[in-house]
Amino acid sequence: MKFQLTTTDSKSSARAGILETAHGEIQTPIFMPVGTAGSVKAVHQRELEDDVRAEIILGNTYHLYLRPGIGLLEKAGGLHKFIGWKMPILTDSGGYQVYSLGANRKISEEGVVFKSHIDGSKHTFTPENVMDIQRSIGADIIMAFDECTPYPCEYRYAKDSMALTHRWLKRCIDQASKTDPKYDYEQALFPIVQGSVYKDLREESAAFIADQQQPGNAIGGLSVGEPPEEMYEMTNLVCSILPRDKPRYLMGVGTPENILECIALGV
Repeated sequence: MKFQLTTTDSKSSARAGILETAHGEIQTPIFMPVGTAGSVKAVHQRELEDDVRAEIILGNTYHLYLRPGIGLLEKAGGLHKFIGWKMPILTDSGGYQVYSLGANRKISEEGVVFKSHIDGSKHTFTPENVMDIQRSIGADIIMAFDECTPYPCEYRYAKDSMALTHRWLKRCIDQASKTDPKYDYEQALFPIVQGSVYKDLREESAAFIADQQQPGNAIGGLSVGEPPEEMYEMTNLVCSILPRDKPRYLMGVGTPENILECIALGV
């Protein structure tokens, strides 16, 4: 994967670039339609390509793992072939979905044990098997496994959660480095900045993530109920630390106003 910064704005931190993947180029900044289980709800794929002009869609590891399941995806040759999508795909790691299960999940140093929302069956996600699952899904961009903290969140919990996310990231990078893509193209791993709405934690996390020198980086743990002003403040802070020459994925932020504001802040 390659990223080329093409334009910057003298009056803000907005920037434009071209992200090259094995399944085509992406003009950034761009909005990713959410195809949680492989398809974007209520939008025909022809409309997605011709009218929406989506250059990348987002799938979710948690949902794809549960249904249709990894065996079926591997048999099809990966998610691209399973859904007949020829352009880039990004998969979230499932951390947010597991977080949203509430009482139906248990977090430990090893990973997360959770119950399926479909049939109540018990499953375990670890940094290692989440990397393996995303290898089987075959997205162009895969996300590190993280814990998404709620809002509001006490400082101590946010700090401990951030540290856990950082330790999990090291395991994700190690596992990804030891395994090859299952299909005939490269996959790029993006780590995720956490730290809730605490400036010192966001600074620490952004610096740690930048030091990992991955192809791109993500900003997580926002758009979970905090006021827009806090979202913008954290986004601005993190963007001032992350490398300028790499793409930035702002996770979960989807209203037009939020998107435009955060683009101006450097996403």
